[in-house]
Amino acid sequence: MRLIISGGGTGGHIYPALAIIEDLMQQEPNSEVLYVGSKRGLEGDIVPKQHIPFISLEIQGFQRSMSFAGIKSNLQTVRLFLKSVREAKRIIKDFKPDLVIGTGGYVSGAVVYAAAKLKVPSMIHEQNSVVGLTNKFLSRYVDKIAIGFPEAKEQFPEAKVSFTGNPRAQQVANIHSDFSWTEYGLVDTKPTILIFGGSQGAPKINSAVVDAMPEFNQRDYQVVFVTGKNRYTDTMKRLATIDLNDNIAVLPYISNMPAVLPKVDVIVGRSGATSIAEITALGIAGVFIPSPYVTADHQTKNTMSLVNAGAGIMIKEDELNGNSLLKVVDDLMTNDTKRKQMATNSKQLGVPDASDRVLSLGRSIKK
Repeated sequence: MRLIISGGGTGGHIYPALAIIEDLMQQEPNSEVLYVGSKRGLEGDIVPKQHIPFISLEIQGFQRSMSFAGIKSNLQTVRLFLKSVREAKRIIKDFKPDLVIGTGGYVSGAVVYAAAKLKVPSMIHEQNSVVGLTNKFLSRYVDKIAIGFPEAKEQFPEAKVSFTGNPRAQQVANIHSDFSWTEYGLVDTKPTILIFGGSQGAPKINSAVVDAMPEFNQRDYQVVFVTGKNRYTDTMKRLATIDLNDNIAVLPYISNMPAVLPKVDVIVGRSGATSIAEITALGIAGVFIPSPYVTADHQTKNTMSLVNAGAGIMIKEDELNGNSLLKVVDDLMTNDTKRKQMATNSKQLGVPDASDRVLSLGRSIKK
């Protein structure tokens, strides 16, 4: 297969795209892939390191402000979009793809729209339960739409939609992990909770953990607290008065997270689509603290799909503190039956063949 794939801006758009590429190369090793991203997004750093051919387009998003500066910026956005569509058409004509897939972000809007106008088979993947602006726009033009949450179906033209799950799930589900907690001074024989607010850390989550740490320090279960690289020093200063016991590990970052996750009994963190895909693929009980700073509050809606299935517990950020966190964590970590049932429910939501489903859907498009 000759595949052009486009997704940009954040890891939530990039990593599903990489998972699709990895699966395609396993199925059809002679395939040729081209990744088209944006000049400003993380993909420019992430994708070339995977030795995947990469081309970038200059594009930006719309401003919600109706100020003079906002209007001026939006006029520039339209100009860059039209320019990117022209460039994308040239790229598509040169590469001659069998299929074009968009995984979200403004750059995928230009690339997939160009493919549709050229009558090249095209599809999009929507990771979240709330559909993004780019995918809403593209839904009118593409041949197929893959979704990661069933709740997204009603927001698209019904005839085009198929539930596939998030491709990242298949990557994680297939990982064989030899990781041992002894790498962090812990043991492999105790239930372990991972608290992780993202690569940069989440101030409110970190603060709640610090407040709860005197109690965590006395528990039989293990606590792995990942602060985020930029917040590690400040967090350790706040913890300096506590003589941490050997059931606690405080880390700035975990670089090999996919290898670590299979060893986790409960995870506490945000509820981005990629995180949920990983957690459910492995069947991990989750305590979710949705970010209130994302578009359309989609992390809350993502979380509710797990809560309603008995696969997770939600703590709203404005209700998060040391006491509320400790209460929920203690309830799970000291109740094996409840924790294991939640893990089972989580596993039932997982889609360990999500990438296969996406590629199968793409191959079904006939022109």
